[in-house]
Amino acid sequence: MITRCLLILIILLPQIATGFKIDGSEAVEIRGIKQWIKFQGEHDQAPVLLFLHGGPGNSAMSYADRFTQELQKHFIVVHWDQRESGKTASLNKSPEPLTVSIFIDDAIEVITYLSSKFSQEKIYLVGHSWGGSLGLRVATERPDLLKGYFAMSPMINQLESERLSLKAMQDKAMKENNTEAIAELSRVEVPFKNGEQLFYHRKWLSKLMGSSTPTRTKVDQWATTWLSIFNEASKTNFIKFAPELNCPIYFLIGSNDYQTHFSLAESYYKQVDCQEKKLYWFINSAHNPHLTEPAKFQKIIIDIKNQTN
Repeated sequence: MITRCLLILIILLPQIATGFKIDGSEAVEIRGIKQWIKFQGEHDQAPVLLFLHGGPGNSAMSYADRFTQELQKHFIVVHWDQRESGKTASLNKSPEPLTVSIFIDDAIEVITYLSSKFSQEKIYLVGHSWGGSLGLRVATERPDLLKGYFAMSPMINQLESERLSLKAMQDKAMKENNTEAIAELSRVEVPFKNGEQLFYHRKWLSKLMGSSTPTRTKVDQWATTWLSIFNEASKTNFIKFAPELNCPIYFLIGSNDYQTHFSLAESYYKQVDCQEKKLYWFINSAHNPHLTEPAKFQKIIIDIKNQTN
């Protein structure tokens, strides 16, 4: 009887040992500074899903549960505050000037750290907006680290995106004889030279997309830290820069997204050569489909995981 009970216990132990819930956060040394990472999941052996927030500088950690509750049942969902963002910024400042290459190297090291921590050869990656561009750079340089990449509202050719949306706003202003919009938009140049130009563009862009309008103070403060690196990232045209990707890529695009123009994302999807690609439209969304249609956003990612595992 004792032998039989021991046998049952031995059989059950592996199941018990791999069923731990994951819920933690830590400051990790990434390329010379402490960077804040949070991870949540119902099962410690689930695949890792890393979210790259937008901005740059816009940590998503404080509201992440709004679009990851269901994902946490199927993945170890990881959020990372990039340097000069969120809790990472409160821990320490970047000792070197911000450049796109620094963030690419940071992202690759974070992925490598997560792969080691959770004993996984590859992980899933989601990138939103600026994070969408950053994720594409990772997918270009280190596709061997990724099971798949979800590009949500990505910056594909951002200089062209800003020009397309500026023209759409100017045409709308002329049609409606909106003298305030006509005057303010006439002061905008692409690429943006300062916070004022960015504010006027984003003010009327938010009205075009039906989203909340940022304050002038908030835009000016953001531009002081981030406008130069945003303009640097905006120069990359992925249609030319990365015509081929060596990992699966899935595009999640809002039908009313004029901020990272939907037409450019669709063009890149049609042209990029890779082993697997799919495009998902969010017809009730603009730039933030994970917030406006969170159930659909999560279901797509879970379905892809179930199909590929």
